[in-house]
Amino acid sequence: MKKYDYIIVGSGLYGAIFAYEAKKRGKNVLVLEKRSHIGGNLYTKEVEGINVHVYGAHIFHTSNKKVWDYVNQFTEFNNYVNSPIANYKGEIYNLPFNMNTFSKLWGVITPEEASKKIEEQRSGMFTKEPKNLEEQAINLVGIDIYEKLIKGYTEKQWGRKCTELPPFIIKRLPVRFTYNNNYFNDRYQGIPIGGYTKIFNKLLDGIEVKLKVDYFSQKEYFDEMADKVLYTGPLDQFYNYSEGVLEYRSLRFEHEIKDMSNFQGNAVVNYTDVETPYTRILEHKHFEMVETNKTVITKEYSIDWTLGIEPYYPINDNANQIIYDKYKKLSDKEPKHLFGGRLAEYKYYDMHIIVERVLELVNKEFPNE
Repeated sequence: MKKYDYIIVGSGLYGAIFAYEAKKRGKNVLVLEKRSHIGGNLYTKEVEGINVHVYGAHIFHTSNKKVWDYVNQFTEFNNYVNSPIANYKGEIYNLPFNMNTFSKLWGVITPEEASKKIEEQRSGMFTKEPKNLEEQAINLVGIDIYEKLIKGYTEKQWGRKCTELPPFIIKRLPVRFTYNNNYFNDRYQGIPIGGYTKIFNKLLDGIEVKLKVDYFSQKEYFDEMADKVLYTGPLDQFYNYSEGVLEYRSLRFEHEIKDMSNFQGNAVVNYTDVETPYTRILEHKHFEMVETNKTVITKEYSIDWTLGIEPYYPINDNANQIIYDKYKKLSDKEPKHLFGGRLAEYKYYDMHIIVERVLELVNKEFPNE
């Protein structure tokens, strides 16, 4: 039986970076991937000369220069700035909520006017102890912003009425009294030129990768083949759901090729009314400012999750946290298994946090190398 130093379950960002760093230190590594491609949800493929984000938009952003320098060693990033817009029944608003948004909503011009308008709307419907998301959102930004830019989108995203959602989901909402449409506050931001798959090809270069392989179909066999196993999949699945099933929201994507050069004029347009079934439309060419005669769009739908479909957003409420904590105690006692990534840690991580987390594990595993 061939022996590996590490078997890595999953070729997403966490698994691929660990594989790269382990190989760099002379370790013999095998990567197992259940999908037909590497890269996890960051996978991009070229369609009509456009790099399509197959599993939704991914914009890399961070204020950590070490993380930014780390990912830039694999490819050059462009200067894309995330500036999504909201479409509410044909009305267009800038996101995040800023002076352009307030000017369109109320005709205000100065930050002082906007601040007074929001305070009027908040105070008029203020709830001392909000019992649900609706009351919490109105407390933060008032009724107009809530009705047009939060309510419908949130209800589609979670599949429940805002009055049925707990207030902690919206602890705060970004409100900027500047005419700045940059969604992120981070110092560094961009998208890899040529797509994310280009990064994964370099990360996994020279590493043995087996695609369309289900780790659990031969778990004991694979475990015996390696000194250690890094698992990046759902933590409850690892333990055969013995302590309960962790809940998620999932996504469905509809990709379309359009016989036109420009469909919506922006990479990301959120549809914030509840009547429109999808939450947003992506137009991929605008991520890399590509000039082509055709364009590719993706309609993104938030859907209920059940076992067997891809988990995306963990539902980090108290009930799920109790279940996760039980699995975490079990995983901490595993003698040869390591766990990491958004599914194994049951947290929604932005990409830069994944990089930070996996490099922490690398330093722990190879302290003197």
